Amino acid sequence: MATIFSRIKDTVVADLHEAIDQKEQKNPIAVLNHYLRKCESETERVRKLVERQFLLKEEFGREYREAEHYANKRKYQVEIATKAGEKELVEFALKEQCYYEERMARLKESLQQTSQQLTELEQKYEEMKHKLKDMKLKRMELMGRENVAHAHHRMNKVVDHTGYTSKAFDTFEEMESYLDRLEHQITSSYHRHTIDAQIAQLEKQLKSEESHTVS
Repeated sequence: MATIFSRIKDTVVADLHEAIDQKEQKNPIAVLNHYLRKCESETERVRKLVERQFLLKEEFGREYREAEHYANKRKYQVEIATKAGEKELVEFALKEQCYYEERMARLKESLQQTSQQLTELEQKYEEMKHKLKDMKLKRMELMGRENVAHAHHRMNKVVDHTGYTSKAFDTFEEMESYLDRLEHQITSSYHRHTIDAQIAQLEKQLKSEESHTVS
């Protein structure tokens, strides 16, 4: 029975991986964005763990300093009570001193462990941030290659008419024909305006000469 379930599991996993591979081939940017979102979520989770671990370390530090303060205080009280011959006070202060010293030992060990764990978490967080930046750079590079591929594809469809439909090539020829007509219109308009200006200047000169002759 276990073997059957294992085979079913392996088949499902294989199908899932095949589906992911097909999706990646079809739209690699979308798959990369999906992984990026997951990595960003994990990185944020580790960041919060780092913050909590730092607060925990600070709390252990405060508890240790408090225990150290009372241990030293009780030690001093033991000395005073001993000098005063107060046996009961000596026993009580000594018992309290031992309690705080034992507490200090436990807190010191916990503080060391917490500090080590914090260092490991901080290193992991930095490593995850670097990997996340590398993935974002990879996405930009992939998008750049994809844009170039699309651009070449579009250019080949326009320029290389042997591998494209006649409709696209006709469209390109129409564009060239339109540009030729537009250039002809602009040139004709320029010459027409130039001729009109020359004729007008000639008319002006003739009228001036005629007025001088009459006078």
